Amino acid sequence: MTTRSYLVLHGWQNRRPEDHWQHWLADRLTALGHRVTYPQLPDPDDPDLEVWLGELARHLEELDDSGDRVVVAHSLSAVLWLHAAARGMKEQRHADRVLLVAPPSGSVLVRYPEVAGFAPPALDFVLPGRTRLVAGDDDPYCPEGADRLFGAPLGIPSDVVPGAAHLDLDAGYGSWPAVLDWCLAGSAPLTARPEQ
Repeated sequence: MTTRSYLVLHGWQNRRPEDHWQHWLADRLTALGHRVTYPQLPDPDDPDLEVWLGELARHLEELDDSGDRVVVAHSLSAVLWLHAAARGMKEQRHADRVLLVAPPSGSVLVRYPEVAGFAPPALDFVLPGRTRLVAGDDDPYCPEGADRLFGAPLGIPSDVVPGAAHLDLDAGYGSWPAVLDWCLAGSAPLTARPEQ
């Protein structure tokens, strides 16, 4: 088995609850012998884009270089990744694969002063590394549709999951075997969690 390094990044107001699929994923990957970094980003209720960009750069720099380096970013951190890429991030070599999960739209972010500064940049850049997008077809934080808003303009493959909303705990995403499969295989489709 190839050992990989994973960086798992959470979204707004997320304090990494144990029941969330990201915690579940980090635990499973660690149990399989992979190196996993799942940091608590500063001030999750009132985040600062520049601070989070600095944290992203630091955590990427600390990932092991001996195997694949994979980033899994949910919600606000998916948009964080877009900001870093738009700025021509020097960390391009640091991510072999990236999964953007349920990025929120600018039309939603600007309604909240705490995260208005995270509104997505112009999508006139090329994403570093192999990138995939997954989102619910009914995400209240991206009513325009993530595939249309992000996937098509950036030319990245997208999985649209029916009835998955924001792919968070409120939508029932505690365990999510499909995201683990993608992390391990790199090409597995991102599908809904099995019915509980």
